[in-house]
Amino acid sequence: MWVFYLISLPLTLCLVFFTLRYFSGPHVPRYVLLTVGYAWFCSLSIIILVPADIWETISSRHKNGTISYLWSWSYWSTFLLTWAVVPLIQGFEDAGDFTVSERLKTSLHVNLAFYLLVGAVGLIGLIFLIMMHKTWRGDLLGLAMACSNTFGLVTGAFLLGYGLSEIPKSIWRNADWTTRQKVLSHKIAKMAVKLDDAHQELSNAIAVAQATHNQMSERDPLRPYMDVIDDFLTQMFREDPSFKPQVGRLAENDMYYDTDEKSMATLRRHLRLAREGYYRYNSEYLAYVREALELEDTMKNYERHSSTGWKYISSIRPARNGKLGSFFDSLEYFWRCILRKHVEKGLAASLGILSVAILLAEATLLPGVDLSLFSFLIKSMGTHEVFVQAFSFVPLMYMCICTYYSLFRIGRLMFYSLTPRQTSAVSLLMICSMVARYAPPVSYNFLNLISLGSDKTTVFEQQMGNINNAVPFFGDQFNKIYPLIMVIYTLLVASNFFNRVFDFLGSWKRYIFETEAEDMDGFNPTGLVILKKERFLLERGSEVGEQVVPLTKNSNCIDIESGNSLMERNGVEMRANSYLHEKMNGNPSRTRKDETRKYSLSKEAISNKYASLREKNGQTSRLRPEDNNIASTTVPLLDQGDTDCDNTSGVVSSGLTSTWQTMKSGFQNFKANITDTGR
Repeated sequence: MWVFYLISLPLTLCLVFFTLRYFSGPHVPRYVLLTVGYAWFCSLSIIILVPADIWETISSRHKNGTISYLWSWSYWSTFLLTWAVVPLIQGFEDAGDFTVSERLKTSLHVNLAFYLLVGAVGLIGLIFLIMMHKTWRGDLLGLAMACSNTFGLVTGAFLLGYGLSEIPKSIWRNADWTTRQKVLSHKIAKMAVKLDDAHQELSNAIAVAQATHNQMSERDPLRPYMDVIDDFLTQMFREDPSFKPQVGRLAENDMYYDTDEKSMATLRRHLRLAREGYYRYNSEYLAYVREALELEDTMKNYERHSSTGWKYISSIRPARNGKLGSFFDSLEYFWRCILRKHVEKGLAASLGILSVAILLAEATLLPGVDLSLFSFLIKSMGTHEVFVQAFSFVPLMYMCICTYYSLFRIGRLMFYSLTPRQTSAVSLLMICSMVARYAPPVSYNFLNLISLGSDKTTVFEQQMGNINNAVPFFGDQFNKIYPLIMVIYTLLVASNFFNRVFDFLGSWKRYIFETEAEDMDGFNPTGLVILKKERFLLERGSEVGEQVVPLTKNSNCIDIESGNSLMERNGVEMRANSYLHEKMNGNPSRTRKDETRKYSLSKEAISNKYASLREKNGQTSRLRPEDNNIASTTVPLLDQGDTDCDNTSGVVSSGLTSTWQTMKSGFQNFKANITDTGR
């Protein structure tokens, strides 16, 4: 009984460790990593314990006390983590306060509404249950488990249905090179816009912090909090010396962060969120660009196989040397150019068959006809322990993957993100909470599909309780009705019914999942231009994504054929501060020089503040001398304006130029003070 479990348990532990290491960001605290890792391990332990429980139920009527103990440990660990511990730690990590006690208070205050809502719903449900079933003698723990399971079953059914349809379809579509190129061109263009917005948001946050620093005296009671924010900025520039802020845009409300401790905490939190957003989008942008460049290399190698000697030649990494270099190049060619797309299509077909088998099993629960492929395979294995557990584990794991796939898609739109090496502590905690919340319901759903018999009840079902008995107002047939609803929903998703409905409704389309279907409608010109420019910079010695900031606007002004663009011209972006204009126009009694000294912040001032720190660490730009004209510009690729490319040659309007010249004199006066602060 324990052969499969003892093999799976260490593999699960290794999977959790490497997954957490791959996705966690550089600033995630160690206790958060331990909490998330433990929650993931407990959740997956439930999944790998199901096959052992099934085998124990089939082979013997005597229940093993070890399985009961493992169920209790795994389930109650995930239950307490997802409903109590993780939300508290998540609120603590999301708070911007400067002391542990204040962060705890903020977390409790934020989660108080959540706990009150859950408690009120539970109390109303308990009263309603007693009124409808006065002879009920169930315990509160059983009711809590049943309600938690009901929530997971109902919402998990829709998540599972979406994943059963979209995972095979997406793998099949992406196996085609041309289709994947179209999708990547759209994704690169969209991510470039998000990256530019995130860069501007972070620049504005830095501008607000620096302006707050400038107007705060050394004897201000809030000065210690400002020093913490300054240390945060210093560390950020030390870790990434290549980051170059744009000109910050200050709004009127941005100058009131230094009123009390809470406002300073808000400023600190805003800075942290802006930094996390920028590096998250930066990571996703680089991933899409690298994938697109590799796909271009694959297509070129496939077309030129006779001239390259059936060897894979990459343009984004150094060539392999040595005796085995040629051998590995040949292996890579056969994998990338010949085998990979066939393997992906075979995988998509296999997963499609598995999805159909799951839907058929779900649909036949209500009529009571056992047409479950998994039930047939498990019963046909007889006394073969390993095969019984393997045929139980594979479909169960696939159901979990489908559920979590949909869960992550929803989170990317609203709550959290799972980005390689840039996932924040808050996102990791939210993800681990969701994973822990849906592992037991998915396992419960799978046990309903295999139909072991009315006289055979697994330890899991005994521990979790029967929903029909615990919550009778759902009806005796609840466990058989909700899967049928999921089947209907999955068929509608597979037939693109909802896409057609929301296309008909127009603007309501933003409320559904962001699918790749619309990205396959031709190539995105902006994405192709950005990719062309990345290829051009790569050939000149830069790394992929090294010139991300200049690649985020004005893409329509690039000459694709020659590889030249406005970014290679000697121009500097100069933008007037809207806050300064409002203040100067509304307060004529103050001189423009005084307003500039107090509130304005330029890109030059921000960079100079940390110039001494960069020189001390000996970290210089990796650009070659001939690339300096590209790095020095801040003319982006995706400008939101309607400016014609012929008129954007770096010439600034006369009014803006005169404003900049006036502001420049004010910048020089506090430049020395900013430099001293950076030291």
